[in-house]
Amino acid sequence: MNQRWQAAMLVCLLLAGCQTGESGSNGAAGPSGQPPESAVHPSDHQQQGKTSESPVDPDLQLEAKYWNIVKVQNGQKVIQNPDNILVLVNKEQSLPPGYKPADLVVPRVPFLCADPNAEKRHMRAEAAAALEEMFAAARRDGIELVAVSAYRSYERQQVIFAEEVRQKGKEKAVQAVAHPGQSEHQTGLAVDISSRSAGCQLTESFGVTKEGQWVAAHAHEYGFIIRYPKGKEAVTGYKYEPWHLRYVGRKAAAVIKKRGLTLEEYFKVVKKV
Repeated sequence: MNQRWQAAMLVCLLLAGCQTGESGSNGAAGPSGQPPESAVHPSDHQQQGKTSESPVDPDLQLEAKYWNIVKVQNGQKVIQNPDNILVLVNKEQSLPPGYKPADLVVPRVPFLCADPNAEKRHMRAEAAAALEEMFAAARRDGIELVAVSAYRSYERQQVIFAEEVRQKGKEKAVQAVAHPGQSEHQTGLAVDISSRSAGCQLTESFGVTKEGQWVAAHAHEYGFIIRYPKGKEAVTGYKYEPWHLRYVGRKAAAVIKKRGLTLEEYFKVVKKV
């Protein structure tokens, strides 16, 4: 009897040990048959949350400070941060009438205007330095450029616009000359250039000269774009002007050149960050 009782006890102990070993396992499956959350490897979560979206091109990411801040005044969108290097000035968004850049300087490049203190010889410091670099590079390539007109005040634009209307009528005037407040020249970031081969005139023929072709090919390397390119009249609202350069900085200029964009189109493809 003693032997039988001892054998029975041994069997019970063996069975209890097997059950305890299974229930104590950290890798036991849950009620659904799936491993518990703590057992899921981090890489499994990454795979589950993974999307098919491609990473955003860093060249198409643009800091918020470069976007216009506008306020509607008398039915017109008026730009509140006009010192922005990438400020978008056009027929829909205007500069404040009294705006004048605080850092205007005279770039050391040949100007058609002989008066060293003339308003139109001035540009914002960053743009002026870039213009000097571009003109120097052009000279090294045997290209002689001349600057015709850069900064222009709101008041000066009023005079120019009124004269254009008087000569050609308003319908034609608005295709070539900006309303006061809508001229890029007021930003201090724009400059009209020409060459002796074009008679130092602001004319479409400049675009087919060797000087104009050099500018079209290299301006972006110094942060400039041809602001009103051929074939984009419906986008910019102005006729083709191969002489009108706008400083936007090297990064934006490179993207605009590579993709064949206008400044308006650039702001439609970049993402605010």
